[in-house]
Amino acid sequence: MFLRRPVMDIEDWNGVNPIKKESWRTVLILAYQSLGVVYGDLSTSPLYVYKSTFAEDIQHSESNEEIYGVLSFVFWTLTLIPLLKYVFVVLRADDNGEGGTFALYSLLCRHARVSTLPNNQLADEELSEYKNDGIVSSNKGLGLSLRSTLEKHRVLQKILLILALIGTCMVIGDGVLTPAISVFSAVSGLELSMSKEHHQYVEVPVACIILIFLFCLQHYGTHRVGFLFAPVVITWLLCISAIGVYNIFYWNPHVYQALSPYYMYKFLKKTQRGGWMSLGGILLCITGSEAMFADLGHFSQLSIKIAFTCVVYPSLILAYMGQAAYLSKHHIIETDYRIGFYVSVPEKIRWPVLAIAILAAVVGSQAIITGTFSIIKQCSALGCFPRVKIIHTSSKIHGQIYIPEINWTLMLLCLAVTIGFRDTKHISNASGLAVITVMLVTTCLMSLVIILCWHKSVFLAICFIFFFGSVEALYFSASLIKFREGAWVPVALSLIFLIIMNVWHYGTLKKYEFDVQNKVSIDWLLSLSPNLGIKRVRGIGLIHTELVSGIPAIFSHFVTNLPAFHQVLVFLCIKSVPVPHVRPEERFLVGRIGPKEYRLYRCIARYGYHDIHMDDVEFEKDLVCSIAEFIRSQKPESDIKDLEDDEKMTVVGTASTNLDGIRMCDYDYSDSSQMAGTSELREIMSPEIPRKRVRFLLPESPQVDTSTREELQELMEAREAGMAFILGHCYVRAKRGSSLMKRFVINLGYDFLRRNSRGPTYALSLPRASTLEVGMIYHV
Repeated sequence: MFLRRPVMDIEDWNGVNPIKKESWRTVLILAYQSLGVVYGDLSTSPLYVYKSTFAEDIQHSESNEEIYGVLSFVFWTLTLIPLLKYVFVVLRADDNGEGGTFALYSLLCRHARVSTLPNNQLADEELSEYKNDGIVSSNKGLGLSLRSTLEKHRVLQKILLILALIGTCMVIGDGVLTPAISVFSAVSGLELSMSKEHHQYVEVPVACIILIFLFCLQHYGTHRVGFLFAPVVITWLLCISAIGVYNIFYWNPHVYQALSPYYMYKFLKKTQRGGWMSLGGILLCITGSEAMFADLGHFSQLSIKIAFTCVVYPSLILAYMGQAAYLSKHHIIETDYRIGFYVSVPEKIRWPVLAIAILAAVVGSQAIITGTFSIIKQCSALGCFPRVKIIHTSSKIHGQIYIPEINWTLMLLCLAVTIGFRDTKHISNASGLAVITVMLVTTCLMSLVIILCWHKSVFLAICFIFFFGSVEALYFSASLIKFREGAWVPVALSLIFLIIMNVWHYGTLKKYEFDVQNKVSIDWLLSLSPNLGIKRVRGIGLIHTELVSGIPAIFSHFVTNLPAFHQVLVFLCIKSVPVPHVRPEERFLVGRIGPKEYRLYRCIARYGYHDIHMDDVEFEKDLVCSIAEFIRSQKPESDIKDLEDDEKMTVVGTASTNLDGIRMCDYDYSDSSQMAGTSELREIMSPEIPRKRVRFLLPESPQVDTSTREELQELMEAREAGMAFILGHCYVRAKRGSSLMKRFVINLGYDFLRRNSRGPTYALSLPRASTLEVGMIYHV
């Protein structure tokens, strides 16, 4: 038994993005649902954009040049970045329906050998997901030279990985800052009903209580309260757009003239350095835009585009125009902190709007928290983050997960930021830098995708990175200049997470290299005989290893100290491949080690970075059935994937996909009479009668020869005798002569992370009575 708790069945996933074939009705339903999941953060930005922009760098004068210039910047920023860049370009760069920073990185790894993951195989490139984009790899000219340069230079590959990790770390930092600024800005409406001296003593405790409540709800899962998300966001968007229309017609119908780019020029000419520094506040109007791409796996390109262009974009433009129209007629405002969103709301509806704003802020925070869980799961699957406990909160939607350690860490950091800063000015400076850094990383990776994956001209990629990169670099410089005024927070958080990721990745890589360099030859294994005191005992021995070829050193260490192993020996490797999903029919690679009579097998279970590991009770049965199917149907040489050490690996699906293949049944002997009437299936039975019986049900054709029948019978007898699980428990140490930095990273950093991280998912669910841990020191 592999697991005691129920989890989602991975076989329900069919491996194909179903949205492309759905009707318009389904697309519109998805567009409706995406409003609550994708656009919660982006839709709450009117709460704090103007307030952050006019915090101290510029003043709102009677000439209205400042407010018109800010409105023009907001309009063109929303048009260029979310609408033009993401909706029309970036959303097309999906990795088999998945989006986000790591999706771009895995897309590049598929089209060029730039992955630093050590266990890549040629057989993995035969997966359907590698070929699902329909683009023929035919780089020419500069594109081909760029690809060969990246593949030859290890340093460039590491830089590419670090770039992807920086974007990932900034997303995690945004997961800390977005809930803080959204909730704090929502409750800032209380300031209009009390004096400036008292409102800050009320806002901070109320914001902290809401944040604690938000993070405590995470373990219930989004699906339990998700049905409220879309109505809340739609109500909020209708509310701010209606208020915007009212303010436009009531206060300043000619405010639309400020949409002209000319007002941006006038703004910068008048405000100069102060206007440039205030761009960090204007930048917040696009916070949450990255969610359109990151949450692509839950929806479709068309549904996200429809929701943004038809609902979110016009609502936000009306909201910002309405605020500008109100402020253009109200120049004498008591204090700077009252220039926020609520001052433009009619007094009669301020309290209902405050309630809706708080709900919308909670929804927007929920989206970024869930996105943080998802991206950490991707990093952990690809060996770039320590293993954490991942709980799947939904049995139907594979992307809804909960990570307790990360949830409580985010909560503590979020509370620390809220209590430490106590105003939106510093939090907005921090949030702005995190947002624009992620966008810059996306722009850089997209330029490579245009060349290496889309096979477009280098000139087009240069135009893309120059146009959008220059806009984002302007905002980045304006955010970075406020490093001491709050922008240091995402830099510090990202640096901490980047160190953790790099230390874990480096230690994992060195550990794997040690395994490769010290693996045992097959000849040594085959030379073991009873004359040397080696015994073969009944049962199946399952040896977990990270090697995809060869015999791990941990096994020789085990045999040396305990000279016996099982009659059937299986070397199992559970590996992640740089695709979002692996089809169930392509799950296993099964091969034989050595001659047929030795009963030594290798099984590689492959998973994508968004797959749920098959750690349920069916995995053990699927594993045995895949070996049995491999034994029964030896494929021709042309269909067998060559690996090292002259091993041959065959692709075998799970039991649910091999409908015409071998099936295995566990049953009590007392119930065998009920299962005897199978006329169309032949049965291989064990000669002995144990308490718990196993039988293989074979199809009528093709006929099974005698040697294959004997091998299947021995596998069945071994399965009846039980399975023993042999796990390696390694201690990694830097070898003698290593540099001081390497000893510090391996002996302290990696060892600390290893001792405080979770074990492999499958190891946590193995039965204690049949598990054997073999300790070994790795000198890397």
